[in-house]
Amino acid sequence: MNSIRYSRRRRGRGVELNMAPLIDMIFILLIFFLVTTNFVRESGVDVQRPTAATASVKDKAGMVIGVTEAGSVHIAGRPVDLRLVRAHVERFLAETPGGSVVIAADRDSRTGTVITVLDACRLAGAANVSVAARRPQ
Repeated sequence: MNSIRYSRRRRGRGVELNMAPLIDMIFILLIFFLVTTNFVRESGVDVQRPTAATASVKDKAGMVIGVTEAGSVHIAGRPVDLRLVRAHVERFLAETPGGSVVIAADRDSRTGTVITVLDACRLAGAANVSVAARRPQ
């Protein structure tokens, strides 16, 4: 008799799914993927890079500084005054110690502008500064 009452009570209740652990697991996975993903910072400007036979592929490019043919400097898609490049690089290095800086200069850009950007990166304390080039095809 007791077992009949138990089974009747059980049939009357619907099946319940507890969604809280599933939502917790999804948020944990989302946080994991956000933490482990490397975000590449682009210069935000399209440049025609020069070719070089000794060009090599760089695994991690932390900060990309673009120099256009007209001589304007771009960081993260925004034009930046040449005098403020050092401050941007210092802030980048404070956020990511040991980060690398890549200068993506147009092949027709002025050498003086590229050297000024390179000098500002070195004065900011960047130990790993390189100039972007592409391999000849």
